[in-house]
Amino acid sequence: QVQLVESGGGSVQAGGSLRLSCVASGNSVSFYYMAWFRQAPGKEREGVANISPGGGMTIYADSVKGRFTISKDNAKNTMYLQMNSLKPEDTGMYYCAIDLYCRGGYCGGLRDEKYDYWGQGTQVTVSS
Repeated sequence: QVQLVESGGGSVQAGGSLRLSCVASGNSVSFYYMAWFRQAPGKEREGVANISPGGGMTIYADSVKGRFTISKDNAKNTMYLQMNSLKPEDTGMYYCAIDLYCRGGYCGGLRDEKYDYWGQGTQVTVSS
């Protein structure tokens, strides 16, 4: 079992930056794919970015490419999401998640059903 705790959310103006952190406990994240998701009010949860166990491979949603950067520090058991050039449409609750079991024969990706444990979320609000 893994416990995930996000932090770093807040309120910023459009064009600003935030850095989210996700600290894991109960298991090492070194061996697993992890991801960031977000959910805006009245909308479905969507995948934002995914990272491989060693951090060498990443996937981004088209809406955040070139603005967001996902990274991991396995020594600190922590994943990050650096968000730059924020837009009002980036507003939402941001969740981190971890894929422990690679169901379906593949690991990671941006589909939420792939992920087994989730944090409680951190709110990001971007004003225009």
